[in-house]
Amino acid sequence: MIQQIKQYNRLEEFLNSSLQSHQVLDIDLRQQIGEMGASSLGSALEKCINLSDLTLSLAQNQIDAMGAQVLSSALTKCFNLSNLRLDIFKNQIGGMGASSLGSALAKCINLQNLTLSLVQSQINDEGSSGLGSALAKCIDLSNLTINLDSNQIGAMGASGLGSGLAKCKNLSTLIISLNSNSIGDEGASGLGFGLAKCINLSNLTLSLSGNLIGDKGALDLGSALSKYINLSNLILRLSFNSIGDEGVSGLGSGLAKCINLSNLTLEFFFNQIGAMGASGLGSALAKCINLTNLTLDIMNNSIGDEGAKHLGIGIEQCKNMIQAIIVLVMRVQKIQAWKQRSARISQV
Repeated sequence: MIQQIKQYNRLEEFLNSSLQSHQVLDIDLRQQIGEMGASSLGSALEKCINLSDLTLSLAQNQIDAMGAQVLSSALTKCFNLSNLRLDIFKNQIGGMGASSLGSALAKCINLQNLTLSLVQSQINDEGSSGLGSALAKCIDLSNLTINLDSNQIGAMGASGLGSGLAKCKNLSTLIISLNSNSIGDEGASGLGFGLAKCINLSNLTLSLSGNLIGDKGALDLGSALSKYINLSNLILRLSFNSIGDEGVSGLGSGLAKCINLSNLTLEFFFNQIGAMGASGLGSALAKCINLTNLTLDIMNNSIGDEGAKHLGIGIEQCKNMIQAIIVLVMRVQKIQAWKQRSARISQV
C-alpha cells in the first residue's frame, strides 16, 4: 500500500494538522522561520510518533546551535523513522549544532536512508567529527548522502568523519561532498582510509574540489581506493586542487586495483597535471579490466598533445569499454571501444 505524502509549506498549517496520523511528510519552510519557529516545529515533530519518512527543508532560516538542538531532540522521538532528508543549508548551526544533530540521529535506530545538506552552516572540525562518530551508531544505514560544502572543515574534521563512517558496515551507497573546505592532503588520506572499512560499499561519490589537496593527498587517496574491493560505481571530483603528475598517476594505480569497477567519473580540471601524469593515468586505466563507462574531465591542465595521445592509447586498451567521454581543453572527445578492441574517436 502506497502511503500518502502530506506536504506543508507554512508552519502554522503543519502545527494545526493531525500530527499523530502522519507517516510520510514533506515540510518546506525555507526562509520562513527563526529560532522560535524552530522550537515550535520541534515540539510538533515530537508528536509525529508514527512518522517513517520525512523530508524537511529549512534552508536560510538563521537557525543557530540552540535551534538545531531543539530540532534534534524532536527527531529522537520519531522512533519509526527510516527515511530522512534534512536540508539546513545556509544556517548558523556551527559545530555544536552539527554534533547535536548527529547525536539525535544516532538514536533513530531504524534509519536506513539519510540525506543531510549542511552547506554553509559554519561547521568546523569538531562538528564534522562529531557527526561521523554519531552516525557510526546508525547500524542499519544503507544509503547516506552528506553535503558539507563551504564550511570550516580541515584535516581533523575530514579524518574524523571517515573514522566514524567506517563503522557503518551496511553502507552500500555513499555520497560525501566537502567542496570548498580545507582538508588538505592529511584530510584526504584520513577520509579515504576510513571509508575503506565500509566493506559493502558499491556506490561512492567523493567531491573534494577546492581543498588544498596535492600529490601526497592524491597518492594516499589512491592507496585507500585500492582497498575498495566491492566498488562498482565511483565518482571522484578533485578539481581546483594542486595535484600534479605523481599524484594523478598514483591515484590511477589505486583505481586499477578496484577489480569490480564498471562506471567511473573523474574530474581533475584546474590542477597541475602534465603529459607524464596523463600518460600514467592512461596506463593505469588500461588495467581496469571491467570498466565499461568512463567520464574524465582533465580540462585546464598542461597535458599537451603528447599527454592526450598516451591517455587515449591507455583508455583504448580497456577491452570492455562501451563509452568514454574525455574533456581536454574546452572540448569533448568520445571514445567508443568494442570487445574486438577496435576503437573510433570522434569529436562532439
